[in-house]
Amino acid sequence: MVSTTGSKSRNPYLELLRPEIADMDLALPAASALLASYIYAGDLPSVLPFIIAIIGGYAAITSSYVFNDCCDIDIDKINLPERPIASSTLTQEQGLKYAFVLVVIASIAALYLNPESFVVLVIAVSTISIYSKFAKRSTYLSFVPVGIAYGLVPIGIWLAFDPAGILKGADTSILPLPGIFLGIMMCVTDWGFTLSGVSRDVEGDRAKGAPTFPVVFGVPATSKLVTACWIIGVISSLIIGWTAQLGPIFFTGAILAGMWMIIQSIDFIKNPMPERGGMLFLQGSRYRGVMFGSLIIDVILSIVSEGYVNILW
Repeated sequence: MVSTTGSKSRNPYLELLRPEIADMDLALPAASALLASYIYAGDLPSVLPFIIAIIGGYAAITSSYVFNDCCDIDIDKINLPERPIASSTLTQEQGLKYAFVLVVIASIAALYLNPESFVVLVIAVSTISIYSKFAKRSTYLSFVPVGIAYGLVPIGIWLAFDPAGILKGADTSILPLPGIFLGIMMCVTDWGFTLSGVSRDVEGDRAKGAPTFPVVFGVPATSKLVTACWIIGVISSLIIGWTAQLGPIFFTGAILAGMWMIIQSIDFIKNPMPERGGMLFLQGSRYRGVMFGSLIIDVILSIVSEGYVNILW
């Protein structure tokens, strides 16, 4: 969970939200809500809860970006000096207030949808905050809580449309298999996603004493771990489609985008340079945007067309 380059926004508050990877951050809650509603009720979710879930999920994700920038000012001044807080366009205090507002928005959305979603949100926000405030400066395993936090995002969204009933004492399963593998896929791919970004940021991290995985073990070793994460993530995405019995559009998008992503990761192994890690970071966003986009289209078709799913099943 690192800063990115290439933002075209001139609004510093918008730029803090990483608009260059917004496709992934918006597609994730949308896909999670649609798939959960499809598995649970066999129908599209109601419009208002669906919109609230997307807004809440997006606010939860982007709040971590803003808080991370508030914690990494010294590092960003080396790696990404154009970032709003690092460049003093906004103050750290303004950034912290902004992150708080985003968390409040996410909390209101989660409480409206399902208190279980709020519990997951609290765990996710606490986990990613530990990364930004403490773990990055103390251990090369700091990427682990990042993946866990982001793996919890689709689970929190899922529970809004397919409640587990734990808080009410209901004797039901927590999540069906597609929901479990959605969380696993998001967690593991985010390890690859984050490690790609910190590979790019290795100079600033080393200068400021942040013992990230690339600083401790080098970018070449990191590139191999990144590739393993993406391979596991792509396999997990196919398991989602299999357990949910999705149709050909999902599998086509997931397979083609997954093969492309693995090829890019292998290229990172062949060219283990910080700049290539930064490129792979953005490519990871494109992969997840395409994969989730394919899932969204597939679920809609599965619901509105009775014969669509029968193409494969």
